Amino acid sequence: MHGTLDHRPSVRLGAGIGLRLPHLAELAANDGASAALPDGLWFEVHAENFMVDGGPRLAALLAVARRHPISLHGVGLALAGTRMAPAAHVRRLRRLCDRVGPVLVSDHLAWQLVDHAHGRWHVPDFLPFPRTKAALALAIANVARIQDALGRRLLIENPSHYADIGNHDMPEHAFLGALAQATGCGLLIDVNNIHVSAHNLGLDAGWLVDQLPACAVGEIHIAGHRPDAESGLLIDSHDAPVAPDVWGLAARLLARTGPRPVLLERDADLPPLADLLLEARVAAGLLDAADAG
Repeated sequence: MHGTLDHRPSVRLGAGIGLRLPHLAELAANDGASAALPDGLWFEVHAENFMVDGGPRLAALLAVARRHPISLHGVGLALAGTRMAPAAHVRRLRRLCDRVGPVLVSDHLAWQLVDHAHGRWHVPDFLPFPRTKAALALAIANVARIQDALGRRLLIENPSHYADIGNHDMPEHAFLGALAQATGCGLLIDVNNIHVSAHNLGLDAGWLVDQLPACAVGEIHIAGHRPDAESGLLIDSHDAPVAPDVWGLAARLLARTGPRPVLLERDADLPPLADLLLEARVAAGLLDAADAG
């Protein structure tokens, strides 16, 4: 059924910013703020923060959506799990999509829900799973169900890894490619996640980027990370500027894909919006280089 999906964006997106609540309030408080923002700027928000019937937060988002393209990035669908988000959650997401008219809709290749004797748990982390043929079949069914429910194409984000849980039938790039081919979904490639995972698992991040199915990539995420002094792991913390190695991976991927929407994520230790705009200009420069190439 994926041939009938809405394959937005219908407009070309450049460099965007993850719009967090303090900056949403800043934009909503200044109706003329758009005049000072770069042409073509777009914003991504976490969908679950706005899946409500009304109120000032949703009103502020809708006001921004009248001036800028909006992407909805979900964190609760549990697309790789045996238990997905409840039907009511999916209906609320569909309603938000219908109200906002997002140019992109995305979520993660992970699981978060557990049923047990005392009810259902939802954990805040994106949990890993063995990339088996059975897991692929499950993810294909889950993604197809959500795309049918939303009437839109999903972009699926690669996770960060902190240990290899083993028992895989295929590498991650092959799993992602098979998922995209079977469902018509796109891929949201977070190159910070690739850098973090490569460091933690002792892999070559550049090689991992080179294996990705370039034609399926619909969006690229960049973000900051931090080292954990005790374990030596890198943590996908989104609380720091983008590292040089991550910028390099983004450029490397764009050289293969051509221009794709690039989204700067920052979730903690938020700087002023103006500082994020400066960082987003670096991403815009990478897109210009990819376009020229």
